[in-house]
Amino acid sequence: MHQPLPLVNIGASAAQVEDQLPSAQLEPDPLPPPQYFSTLYPSAYRIKRGTYLLINPTFQRSVEDVKLLFEILLAGMQIEGEQHSMLIPDEELASLRSVEKLEVICEDVLPKSLSDIRRLTAGLARRQQPLSWQDFERTVLTLVYTAQTLARLSSQQQREAWTDAVIQLFRAVQKDLRPS
Repeated sequence: MHQPLPLVNIGASAAQVEDQLPSAQLEPDPLPPPQYFSTLYPSAYRIKRGTYLLINPTFQRSVEDVKLLFEILLAGMQIEGEQHSMLIPDEELASLRSVEKLEVICEDVLPKSLSDIRRLTAGLARRQQPLSWQDFERTVLTLVYTAQTLARLSSQQQREAWTDAVIQLFRAVQKDLRPS
């Protein structure tokens, strides 16, 4: 049986309130386990554009969105790392309103540095459960970005490092597509 909480004077100081509450109520709630805070794409929760709708953005909400993403990728979408810009050569596709969410994901959510991508692949390798559809979408887009970056590199050492990242991302996608 729960005991009712004591009434506390609203105008009371913090010390007076502490004196009125039982000591058990002063203890902070225990923190959730660390895996609660670990997320594959932490920047999805820190979108800089300041819009409520852009918290944890995703592009695919329907089969039509999946088809549109496939069409955009086939049209030659490029994700640039340095400028954090996305380019869709087809003007008609690029002008669609739903492409704005894809732009936010590609510019603000996807990891762009090799160290961030390696951190992502390490997190993907540790996963025991299938990816959420949001994380699967982001992993595929990260794979696209990583492969495009690899194609632009000329240094053999950089090519080897980015090739490894492409392989690790491909394995993560492949693992997620296999039936359990």
